[in-house]
Amino acid sequence: MTNLFMFEKPLGMRDTFPDLYEIKDQTKKKMEQAMKLWGYRFIETPSLEYYETVGEASAILDQQLFKLLDQQGHTLVLRPDMTAPIARVAASKLLKEEAPLRLAYSNSVFRAQQREGGRPAEFEQVGIECIGDDSVSADAEVIALMVSVLKEAGLEHFKISIGHIGFVQELFTQIVGTEERADTLRRYLYEKNYVGYRQHVDELALSSIDKERLFRFLQLRGSEDVLGEAHSLLEGGKGLGALEQLKDLWSILKDYEVEKYVKFDLSLVSHMSYYSGILFEVYGENVGFAIGNGGRYNKLLEKFGKNSGATGFGLRLDYVLEAMQVELSSTLQQCVLFSDERRKEAIGLARDLRNEGVEVVLQNWKGVGDVDEFTKGFSNVHFVVGQDRKGGETS
Repeated sequence: MTNLFMFEKPLGMRDTFPDLYEIKDQTKKKMEQAMKLWGYRFIETPSLEYYETVGEASAILDQQLFKLLDQQGHTLVLRPDMTAPIARVAASKLLKEEAPLRLAYSNSVFRAQQREGGRPAEFEQVGIECIGDDSVSADAEVIALMVSVLKEAGLEHFKISIGHIGFVQELFTQIVGTEERADTLRRYLYEKNYVGYRQHVDELALSSIDKERLFRFLQLRGSEDVLGEAHSLLEGGKGLGALEQLKDLWSILKDYEVEKYVKFDLSLVSHMSYYSGILFEVYGENVGFAIGNGGRYNKLLEKFGKNSGATGFGLRLDYVLEAMQVELSSTLQQCVLFSDERRKEAIGLARDLRNEGVEVVLQNWKGVGDVDEFTKGFSNVHFVVGQDRKGGETS
């Protein structure tokens, strides 16, 4: 091992120290429990998948995939997301009875970074997939569940932006005429480059009326009132059906009593190419980017040979914690510090405390250099040394 790499990690990889690990673990358990209460059952998939299946089906860019070869010469990838692997499992094993599936996951995913920039190449996703239900009711359930999960995690201030890829596609195609030109406009939206979008629209060979339609499109944000404005921008077509779905969605979300957490943003698009209908992103305070996203992805199931509806969401655990602004607090562990002659007594005390659910460190006095430094991190220290037992709180 060279000195150059002795303490280095691969690009984008992170170490998680005990205090942060504990907070992450507790938060994740709360989120998982919320999903279970809604009837979602957890599933695990391999960290490695075939490139020709999950790698190509995933909407993650090819240059972001970690690739390697197995001994038979097949190209493998570290899973770049959880939706594609779960779609593979559902299509091949679980959808035989054609009954809706409610699946949940909590796993690491891997996306290669070209430069550090503070972006991790490995991060944890927590989320769900509702597969086999093509109704708007399923879309609403997924969004309402995401609200419940975030609240259970401890996040109170967040907002979910909801759009519909069908509306965007129909409007752009009506105005610019070709899928290629529509893709250019969608790319500006995905990058949140609204200045570039406006400049591009100004340069298009369109009538002033059509340009105005494209500019007004950017303002379609808010409650259900924006659906009427969106309707006026369309000249018939499938986009009207998309707006009807959003209208139904809003009504169901009101029944769930989560409407204060949601708003429409009809300019919303995603880099996930398999989204086929309602889609959404969630934003928290103190974080300038989405902490999670989701939507309907019927097209993905088709890649695995199944014609079935599917929708779901994924939350990035690190972003959720950042939005919560969690503080790394001191440990709640207790310590039993003992001398050799009272070892048996100390072991018994530690056992009793653990039986009460207390986290206890049992430490021989001889193994500690600076007692004050060692014990200051515990919530309570029990001294079982010499002839007398002393107990007390550390400062």
